[in-house]
Amino acid sequence: MRDPARFDDSENWCGGFYELDIELGRADPVRLQAALAVLWAAAGIYGCYADPRITNGLTPVPLNVSSLEEHGLLAGIVTLPFGRRVVCACTSGEFDDGQEWLTLSLPLGALARTDRRIRAFPFGEYGGPVSLRWRHQLDAWLGTVADAVHAEVGIACALIGFEIDAGKDAASLAAGLPEERWEAIALPGLAGLVHTPANR
Repeated sequence: MRDPARFDDSENWCGGFYELDIELGRADPVRLQAALAVLWAAAGIYGCYADPRITNGLTPVPLNVSSLEEHGLLAGIVTLPFGRRVVCACTSGEFDDGQEWLTLSLPLGALARTDRRIRAFPFGEYGGPVSLRWRHQLDAWLGTVADAVHAEVGIACALIGFEIDAGKDAASLAAGLPEERWEAIALPGLAGLVHTPANR
């Protein structure tokens, strides 16, 4: 079986990304640095490398905002809650409304090598409610990473799922959560984040 934790296997990076998207709030490099460090620690990510898809081999870089801005993507290896190791990536971005996001991405190519139920997700028979059988465990784990970031810096919201729609954010969710949810949603409550699971 091919190794889902190999950076140099291009197939590990295929198929899009399963993501934890965290809306941090107004752009602030100090806050972003704190959130990045907590995310790395909470997820237990090993190593910190410049984007291995465009560099010639693995290039270790410091885990900081400067590296993130210079390379656009920081990569490492993470152990999933069901024990397999996969490559992962972290990016950040600021949208037109000034809100800053931090994203932890798990490539579907690598994920599919860890569990045969994933295969062609999110398409055909592998998408939709049947995928919740493996997604709920993964979502719960990514939710704990969001919890850790929220405890450190406070966040506006967190969304977990396949390539999150950029139109979903804390402002759009203020009017209420959708009945059909392709993503797990976490919003601040009185005692931490309140998690609502995906149901599609």
